[in-house]
Amino acid sequence: MKLQTTVLAACAALVLPLASANALTAQRGAIAQPSAAEIPKLCDQSIAQARARIDKLKALPLDKVNAKSVLGAWNELDIGLQDIGGPVGLLSETSPDADVRKAAEACDLLLSALPNEYLQSDALFQRVKALRTTDPIDAMARQSILDDFEERGVSLSVDKRTRAKVIFERLDKLSQDFSRNVRDVSTKLAFSEAVLTGVLPAALTNRAKDAQGNYLFGLDYPEYDAIMNNVQVESTRKAFWTAFQQRGGQANLDLLKEAVQLRLELAQLMGDASYADWSLKRKMAGKSSAVTRFLDDVQGRVEALERKELDELRAEKATLTGEKDAVLKRWDVAFFQQRLKKARYSVDQSEVRAQFPTDPTIDWMMKVTSTLYGVQFRPNKNLPVWQQDVRGYDVFDTRSGKYLSSFYLDLFPRDGKYKHAAAFGVRGVSLAAQRTPISVLVTNFNRDGFDQNELETLFHEFGHILHGVLSRTRYVLNAGTGVKRDFVEAPSQMFEEWSRRPETLALFAKVCASCKPIDPKLIERMNASRAFGKGIQYARQRLYSAWDMALHTPGTVDPMQKWIELEGKTPLGHEAGTLVPAGFGHVMGGYQAGYYGYMWSEVLALDMRSAFGTNAMDTKVGARYRKLILESGGQRHPAELVEAFLQRKPSPDAFFREITGQSNAPRATAKARP
Repeated sequence: MKLQTTVLAACAALVLPLASANALTAQRGAIAQPSAAEIPKLCDQSIAQARARIDKLKALPLDKVNAKSVLGAWNELDIGLQDIGGPVGLLSETSPDADVRKAAEACDLLLSALPNEYLQSDALFQRVKALRTTDPIDAMARQSILDDFEERGVSLSVDKRTRAKVIFERLDKLSQDFSRNVRDVSTKLAFSEAVLTGVLPAALTNRAKDAQGNYLFGLDYPEYDAIMNNVQVESTRKAFWTAFQQRGGQANLDLLKEAVQLRLELAQLMGDASYADWSLKRKMAGKSSAVTRFLDDVQGRVEALERKELDELRAEKATLTGEKDAVLKRWDVAFFQQRLKKARYSVDQSEVRAQFPTDPTIDWMMKVTSTLYGVQFRPNKNLPVWQQDVRGYDVFDTRSGKYLSSFYLDLFPRDGKYKHAAAFGVRGVSLAAQRTPISVLVTNFNRDGFDQNELETLFHEFGHILHGVLSRTRYVLNAGTGVKRDFVEAPSQMFEEWSRRPETLALFAKVCASCKPIDPKLIERMNASRAFGKGIQYARQRLYSAWDMALHTPGTVDPMQKWIELEGKTPLGHEAGTLVPAGFGHVMGGYQAGYYGYMWSEVLALDMRSAFGTNAMDTKVGARYRKLILESGGQRHPAELVEAFLQRKPSPDAFFREITGQSNAPRATAKARP
């Protein structure tokens, strides 16, 4: 999952000047869709307005410093920049128009560079520092802003400050280039029908062919699943898997290597030994040693289980091939997992997909959510969209009837679109500015219904959307997913459980009377099948996390060589020619020295799930969760919020039961896949 935190303001005073350029609109819930020609003008105008606000705040007399004059002005600055930043951040990853994507990327870089200037301003720093407040929300905002200043190097000498600014700007460019190189992959692999034995007929219906009549497969996730989960011919799986693991290529390896070197230099400029030490100061973990202990604990719990599960898959391969000494390869894992689950638990993903057709499943998820949290989702076809398949919705509070927010669903793959699953916080809430939020769910689902993994991913990502659209924070900087990075996945991970509970599935018939009734035995088998593969899954997550931390420790590290070293120590080893780091967007997109956060936050997610007991549709608990977790955003420390919700200290017990296959608690659908 990716979190995009740029936002679009709702303040009329800010929107109207931009609207004059015909790009932004004051329509409630609408996302601006400027053309490629309009974006540069809007970008320049937004930056000019921001500089004027910055100069005004710099000139504020110290005896006039108060919450309104400083935090209110800072909120206006955030809103002004995010007026254009929200739309262009989204369009750079989703617009069908390549020229719009290019213009949006250019604007995004300019907007990203501005904080490198004003967060190094001593005049601004002194005005925030001079603020004294006893209000806990204001105090949290003040400290967060001061931390931002320190993180950008405000206390450094002039020459070090200048170098830090250069590094920050270069890192932004490297991240953008890395993402584009993955997003714009257009590789097509050709396979004859003879080597696609086992693939589902729906995967071939209307599929393009080459001049020789071979079927063409791209590298989007629906195509990955179609091949890797179903095709019996090993050479086909190997060819597809290898191509998939080479996305980004040598170009991205070079970008990542440079980024790792620059991060180390940046951390040392700031006085820290490593980037991890510098970065973790603002995360829940706090120190590298805490992350290392956590990852070691995970490894100790799953190592034996992983080997046992791989042995079972190896035996399954031997049975199918008739080769007593069959060797299990990485391109075999998904296929034999599905085969074993089908044999052992009678779980056929084509049957699951038929049980959960696309539109009724979306309606059901919204029915579950609206019932649990006391909100209503209303389709709004008047909202402008950037592609014809995109759907817009408005959110209302059930009790008061008050409009709360809007969100969009962009569900299916297309050329030039972001390749994974992401929640884009296009506009954050601010009660102080009477500003309502907008979020966008961007995924690459199969159009023919949801399989088990996609169903969990849908609920996972919608958990992020809820964190944004139900947020009620005073300031933009605390809105929605503006929380500590190693907590941000917790609400979404928790919500996965609602995709498979009997009490939630009972609501399916209420949204689609004509649909095939939910088969309770199928659901039981699906839930039972989740226990298999936990060792493989969490060992892989630990590997990703350990590699990420290894990149950001003291000393120079070559990312690809470190990956070969660490993956080579795993039971399946490293496959020569694969370039996993080249397509691993997390370490270039905000999760660097933080990938461990997927499992760290799952500890809290599974514990929060326990508050619902045996009734996942307990509306009283749902109301408390909405109030304490979803509405609070980053206004309070996550540990404090979780303890208040649970009414006790958090416990890791549910997590460690989950990763060893001993419970049916929620599983994290990590963005990274094989």
